[in-house]
Amino acid sequence: MIETDLVRSCQKGDKKAQELLFEIYSDRMYRLSFRYVRSQPDAEDVMITSFSKIFRQISKFSYSGEGSLEGWIRKIVVNESLMLLRQRHNFMMSENIDLNFPEPDLSLLTSLEAEDILGMVSRLPTGYRTVFNLFVIDGFNHREIAAMLEITENTSRSQLYKAKSLLQKMLTREGFQYGT
Repeated sequence: MIETDLVRSCQKGDKKAQELLFEIYSDRMYRLSFRYVRSQPDAEDVMITSFSKIFRQISKFSYSGEGSLEGWIRKIVVNESLMLLRQRHNFMMSENIDLNFPEPDLSLLTSLEAEDILGMVSRLPTGYRTVFNLFVIDGFNHREIAAMLEITENTSRSQLYKAKSLLQKMLTREGFQYGT
């Protein structure tokens, strides 16, 4: 089924189309949510909430080309993941760092397997991990992250800096040295 037809059928409430939409996107969106919430039951809860919201709001979705449906779904899943994290964690910390410090060098991450990288990222504290995922993996800027997490842009920058610094320490601890 073509994506535009799938959207139209879902907008008409077609249960088979909704099942197909879920089948196509559920695995990727589960993994996306899991990157944020780090727990299988929580990621499953986010999926249920997200797809329920997707099916309720699909009538408002306006198809604008290939990838727009997935982008819209991803945004809902990220927002639902962040809502769960906000309920459980305090993102209201206000931290400032001296942005004149050199940026941590994470070039070694490119030589690691994706599973190893995700394993290291998953060990970061919630605030660091959340900002790292939003900025590095999902491509949001600090202004957008600040709005999503209800923090300042400086706090977002600080959390990212600290996440990168901690990842750099993990790399060193795991035996990866610069220039190897």
